[in-house]
Amino acid sequence: MTGPTEVSAREAEVLAALAGGRSNAQIARHLHISVRTVESHVSSLLRKYGVADRHELAGLAETDHRGFTALASPGTTFVGREHEQAELLAALGSNRLVSLLGPGGVGKTRLALRVAAEIGGNYPYGGAFVDLVPVRPGFVVAAVAEALGVREQPPQTLLDALLERLRQGRTLLVLDNCEHLVEDVGDLVARILAQAPETAVLVTSRERIGVAGERPVQLGPLALGSEAEQLFRDRAALVAPELAADEEVAAQLCAGLDGVPLAIELAAARAGSLGPDGLLAALDDRLRLLAGGRGPNERHHSLAQVIGWSYELLDDAERALFRRLGVFVGGFDLSAAAAIRPVSSRGEVSDLLGRLTDKSLLHRTQLDGTSRWRMLETVRVFTLDELGRCGEYDEVAVLHLAWAESTAERLETQLVAGDDWQAEFDQVTADLRAAVGLPRSDVRRLARRLAHLTFARKRFVEAREHYLTAAADAADATELYDDLRDAADAAVAVADGPHAYELMMRAAAETNEELQQDALAYAVTILNRYGAEFPDTSDRGADLLPAGPVVDSVQVAIARAWVVLPELEAAEAAVAAARQAGDPLALMSALDVYCTAVATAGRFRDARRSAEERFELAASLPRHDPRAVAEIVDAFHVASTTAVSIGDLTEAVRLAELTDDPVHGHPYITAPRKIRAFALSGRFEEAVEAADVMWKGWRAAGCPPRAWMASAASTAALAHGLLGTGQDRVWQARALEIARVGDPADSPDLMATAAFVDARLALHLLDSGTISATVANAVEQAFADFPEPWWTPYARAAGAELAVVAGYPDAERYLELAVTENAWSDAVLLRAKGRLTGDRAALTEAAARFERIGARFEHAHTLSLLSHR
Repeated sequence: MTGPTEVSAREAEVLAALAGGRSNAQIARHLHISVRTVESHVSSLLRKYGVADRHELAGLAETDHRGFTALASPGTTFVGREHEQAELLAALGSNRLVSLLGPGGVGKTRLALRVAAEIGGNYPYGGAFVDLVPVRPGFVVAAVAEALGVREQPPQTLLDALLERLRQGRTLLVLDNCEHLVEDVGDLVARILAQAPETAVLVTSRERIGVAGERPVQLGPLALGSEAEQLFRDRAALVAPELAADEEVAAQLCAGLDGVPLAIELAAARAGSLGPDGLLAALDDRLRLLAGGRGPNERHHSLAQVIGWSYELLDDAERALFRRLGVFVGGFDLSAAAAIRPVSSRGEVSDLLGRLTDKSLLHRTQLDGTSRWRMLETVRVFTLDELGRCGEYDEVAVLHLAWAESTAERLETQLVAGDDWQAEFDQVTADLRAAVGLPRSDVRRLARRLAHLTFARKRFVEAREHYLTAAADAADATELYDDLRDAADAAVAVADGPHAYELMMRAAAETNEELQQDALAYAVTILNRYGAEFPDTSDRGADLLPAGPVVDSVQVAIARAWVVLPELEAAEAAVAAARQAGDPLALMSALDVYCTAVATAGRFRDARRSAEERFELAASLPRHDPRAVAEIVDAFHVASTTAVSIGDLTEAVRLAELTDDPVHGHPYITAPRKIRAFALSGRFEEAVEAADVMWKGWRAAGCPPRAWMASAASTAALAHGLLGTGQDRVWQARALEIARVGDPADSPDLMATAAFVDARLALHLLDSGTISATVANAVEQAFADFPEPWWTPYARAAGAELAVVAGYPDAERYLELAVTENAWSDAVLLRAKGRLTGDRAALTEAAARFERIGARFEHAHTLSLLSHR
């Protein structure tokens, strides 16, 4: 397979249109071109991308990862290695896992970069070069996922999301510097080989990772007499051009350094200050000093010699700072360096950093005008050894933790103030994680700040784990409750109700009596909001609430209102208590249960008003706080649901298209509101596309219990049915699968929606001149008693019109029974009356109403009925 040649603008449009499984005819209509032209472009794309069929092309269209994400160019020439490069290319041509092995500093990274750049075009789905140097155990999957742009899709694990991305097509992963993470890398690579059959993996390491099928390629020093000397001359020419031509010095030095590239580059960096005699003398002194070292790998000794030699050439101040900088796993800026060297001024530290950079012991980059430095991992390991040997490690670890706490505090302050913080946080995340992971007993404050910042970056699952780390170090019951409550709300934000419930039950068990009551009350609220996700909710958690004549807290009042639904009095009391308390989060929670109570009573406009108040409250809440975000996310959901419930489809579409939902872009949490709004509005192709996204995301997540999504799958069936794709039965079956039932009548979340869809599709068949044997059953189902209120108006209205068109003698009775507080229902019933009585004025008014609420299909259908009368 080869990478694509130039793709024309029209071909790019056709490729994009292939996403979602569109047919050639659908693409032709979409792009306003002929079917034959589409066929020609598809054939051309198959040839250019070297893929087998249109299914693979559609996969390319749905994936925005075709570029190869690599490290920045090293900025210096690549010398030699022709033989090794050819061997590595041959190995990758016949093996999916190749390990480039060799001692530190031998040039594994440079060669891997070179090869990846050469063959990247062979992988249409791109890939990434992942530097694992700053990654600590447990975060390998996160590092690879971040490099590929894979986002969390809870409750699907990040590993499963990553594998889902890699299964899309030919991808190349280069995992660099794996030696400190052999077990984690081995586990991940084994899963990739087993579950992503078109992904190739190239790892660089000092040892094999031990996975079946691994093809090792050993990389040794540069060849003496040619490549090694060429490397020295190239590098020395940058600082001492006159020395670059001295072949004798080059030969002696390279031989003394065993041809190790890093050693040669470090020596060449000193050429300008030491000259030829100084270089050779320093080399001779250092070799004698380190003679007789032990260990299984002599080449490691060679590198240790040259690093140690370079280290000894530093002055005392340079050495003192250099070894301390090894505590930073992800790089550092001037402030960070100064923090672990408090006896020196910032000016002194800045000067030392410049001198260390000039000697190639540090590498400097620049981000938004700020300089950052990193050292090679091999060099960093040396500095940590020196730090321990000098007895300074504990002192520097304390300073590193203090820097991490100070940095996290400052970033958190910037977050709260609305200032820029994300770019810097991304730079220091690895070090903040490392500081939290130290075996110390005083990291709770840092863990909470890291959790807060991580949550604000929408890494919800990781944030939850940091909150749990903080909980393990809580000093009292209040701290423990706060940590567990924030962890629970991080779970609620991504609809993981069961995990949130478990955390609040743990808070109830491990905190004091005062906090226990609120913990249990919040657990009951979660239980009822996500009730369908729990196996046994027969009493709705009533036994967890205080019994007898007690004065409820606001949280308990809200929980009690959920337990006694649909009783309205308890919900009104909860709202009143929350208003009196002046707590906007409590008020949002109370309004939610009130909204459900009034909707159950058929008061959809009152439900809509309460949802609007919640949505207004949400606008003023911080989108970085787990407790606020849990309510904000639900406010988006309920705002859309209630807009649908009153038939305000224009508003439902607007809400579906908003991008400031804290979980915007989640593959199945936000997609359902799009499907429902688009299907009802007649934007069927958009509904179908959103449904495909939801289905794939849900399946990729392991099909978690999310019964509330079933109604969206059912409305996708409506869109398919009215489009005439023949896929409506498929989506009706998918709705049952999501609801985990065999019949819609067994699912409170699906029953009314399924009845509506059946009635509307049966009406569509009748209006198309097709005799439907399901009419009687569809009418009966449309007027059943529905446990969930939101879709009742749609089912009743569709059933009533179906009764009219089918010629039911008591059709007028159905029309009377179907009256509700819903604009779509009103328009349907007006149309049905017009059809029953032959009143063209009624049909005309119905068409106008459909147009006003944004129901495109129903508007066009009504006009069609008028044209035939």
